[in-house]
Amino acid sequence: MAETRSVVIERELAHAPEKVWRALTQQHLIADWLMQNDFAPVVGHKFKLRGEWGGVLDCEVLEIDPQRSLSYTWDFANDDPTYALKSVVTYTLTPSGTGTMLRVEQSGFHADQKQAYGGAHAGWKGFFNKLDTLVGTLD
Repeated sequence: MAETRSVVIERELAHAPEKVWRALTQQHLIADWLMQNDFAPVVGHKFKLRGEWGGVLDCEVLEIDPQRSLSYTWDFANDDPTYALKSVVTYTLTPSGTGTMLRVEQSGFHADQKQAYGGAHAGWKGFFNKLDTLVGTLD
């Protein structure tokens, strides 16, 4: 099996883990910071993320540990192997003195997927900015 690498982004959010968890697991909130979706917080649930760029990601919930971690597949079918991606996204929430340390890891990038890797790295930073703003509006 070819070696893969991961994109890891960590951000301290000044919000309680409960609020961050809501934004990670409720369809309408996910749509506000990530993509349109038909997510359900149930292990084994298959769902799609639909990007503004027209792409559709095939996903399946792998693990849920409420307010601690969430993991799902993040697969993008493409005829060009440099863009075809079979990956796993894992969010880890750790309470901190000022809110929540949120970590996302997207694993599964092959060596010939430099553009996809770079795009994911930049993309997650942008998603986290939107997520932070959104969570700040929740009651």
